[in-house]
Amino acid sequence: MRLTTWNVNGIRNPFSYPPWNAARTFPAMFDILGSDIIVMQELKIQRKDLRDDMVMLDGWDAYFSLPKHKKGYSGVGIYTRNATCAPVRAEEGLLGVLPSPTGVPYCELPEDQAVGGYPSAFQVAELGVDPAALDAEGRCLILEFPAFVLFGVYSPANSNGLRDDFRHGFVLALDCRIRNIMRSGKRVILVGDLNVSRHEQDTAKAAEDCRKNGVTHEEYISTPNRRIFNHLLIGGEVAGERDEGRERGVLWDTTRGFHPDRTGMYTHWEQKVNARPGNFGSRIDYVLVSGSMQSWIKDANIQEGLLGSDHCPVFADFHDTVKQSNVDTVILDIMNPPGVFSNGVRQQEWNLQNVPAFSAKRMPEFDKRRSIKSMFSNKKSESSSGVDQLTDGDRDKAKHTPSTGEESPKKATVDSMVTGSQNAATANGRLDTPQETSVDQNDAPVSVPPPSSLKRKLSAPVPAKGKPNKKKASDAGAQQSGNGQQSLKGFFQAQSKVPNGSSSQGAQTNGKTEDSNLVGSPSYPTTTAQNILDPTTLTSNQTPTPSQASNSPEKHQPSATPHDTVATPPPRNVSTTPSPSKFSSQLASAEASQRSWSQLFAKPAAPLCEGHDEPCKTMQTKKKGSNQGRSFWMCARPLGPSGEKEVATEWRCRTFIWCSDWTGGGGKKVEKGEG
Repeated sequence: MRLTTWNVNGIRNPFSYPPWNAARTFPAMFDILGSDIIVMQELKIQRKDLRDDMVMLDGWDAYFSLPKHKKGYSGVGIYTRNATCAPVRAEEGLLGVLPSPTGVPYCELPEDQAVGGYPSAFQVAELGVDPAALDAEGRCLILEFPAFVLFGVYSPANSNGLRDDFRHGFVLALDCRIRNIMRSGKRVILVGDLNVSRHEQDTAKAAEDCRKNGVTHEEYISTPNRRIFNHLLIGGEVAGERDEGRERGVLWDTTRGFHPDRTGMYTHWEQKVNARPGNFGSRIDYVLVSGSMQSWIKDANIQEGLLGSDHCPVFADFHDTVKQSNVDTVILDIMNPPGVFSNGVRQQEWNLQNVPAFSAKRMPEFDKRRSIKSMFSNKKSESSSGVDQLTDGDRDKAKHTPSTGEESPKKATVDSMVTGSQNAATANGRLDTPQETSVDQNDAPVSVPPPSSLKRKLSAPVPAKGKPNKKKASDAGAQQSGNGQQSLKGFFQAQSKVPNGSSSQGAQTNGKTEDSNLVGSPSYPTTTAQNILDPTTLTSNQTPTPSQASNSPEKHQPSATPHDTVATPPPRNVSTTPSPSKFSSQLASAEASQRSWSQLFAKPAAPLCEGHDEPCKTMQTKKKGSNQGRSFWMCARPLGPSGEKEVATEWRCRTFIWCSDWTGGGGKKVEKGEG
């Protein structure tokens, strides 16, 4: 069994990098990681952003602790493989003050339903932060298995001293909760981005920072958060006497335990300075286990070669058989609820109703959903249950359907129904045309729908009752032609004047605009679907009776002959071609104007760095001060392992120049500046 932790810097962020961008699905990602439990941090989503492809994964269960108020901020998720493990309890938050799915805070649940180890009122008061605010940022997710209690954590970062109190309170709460749970006799595994390094060995810039700031080794390991963290670790270095209540470390650092002397074992690199190629980073992601579980771990390491985030995955592999109370136990037996596995053999199938209520699949948004795979797997059984619903008598009738030239009773019934419907429609002054009234003329038996459904289809009027026709409400002289606009050109042509001897009324009633009746444009009588269905509509070669003309004065008037609407097209404008000299001057002026505008808005050419003669890149000053917001040019190469700008090496050189001082020398080489 493998356990992996990874700060993904956005739940979909890895899909922009290989190898994850090949399939772009979470199951494919999990297969590459080869893990059974995957803990992700910094998801940067809220609950409303969860989608089916994040939750409804075949063979996986999902749990999320997401920020309640801040958007695109923090967030922890844990995926568990159903074939190997299933938690018995799940909750979010360190202090247990958040409401459970039943509405009761976790710390107030019955003992058999709660993880336990909640801080007392006195311990909460010592934190110095609001408990609800501490748990509302989606920074801690807890799953309990029979083997251990798993903490998935995303600890607050050092935000230039703005949230030091909140960060310190979170670390204190984490230490308190873990020790309380272990006092109750349960084992604990802590994984995630803890945003703290335990030693100078775990940070590339630690030695240089200590030298510049005059910080000693004792002072470095005695910073408030690092001191508490080292108190929590077995073998953690603490300057002076240990704190009361933290007399011994309780968690073992698996990665450092398997690689005690390895340098450059970093899990995070600063993206702004492109520090990953030069491996100038820090180790702040951990897999920590209880001291009694050291023999359970087969291997632990980082996966710095997997891209997709500014962090890399960290994993720990477990032995298939572990020691529990000095008894060899198959790990599958204690990674699932009692009775599911026995000696590594599954006895009960995984069931969604048996997982904790905090599971994402049991959220109201997803509890009625099914995955695509399950839909197709059930399709066969559903279709087989609905086959052959006919009775034996119906089968006999269908088997003996006459196949000769004689008309079957069902066929005669259809013909009589169609004839009756047409007669009824004619009597009402309208003709309803059924969508399919033709009967197969072949002698093969015809399958006919039930008479009731056919009668409803025949009796329904064909023309749908839509929105009121605006043409009828407008003036009769403003009606548009039946053929509509002949071409796009006709829209821009000027309307021709109607001769005095012609009848404007005839031109309008003919259903054509004067634009379409130009010389050379033939006039065709048009027939719309509405004219066919309305018995009062007359064709173009019919003469209306006085009664019809009075009944429908707005619909149609007697059509005029084509000779009444023929008009002479307006003369076209003849464009004069400019002389060659004038054309050349106009072209030169246009090109000069284009060049001036292009130069005005074009970015200046990047200078070449002094060390490699390569184009520099622009950066912006974020540090508060007089230069905040200013842009500058610098070498585009990544930072080297030393973390300093170097000379005559493959890493970043010392080129620096303010953008305001660079006039754009066409990519010329510049001298180094001070920055």
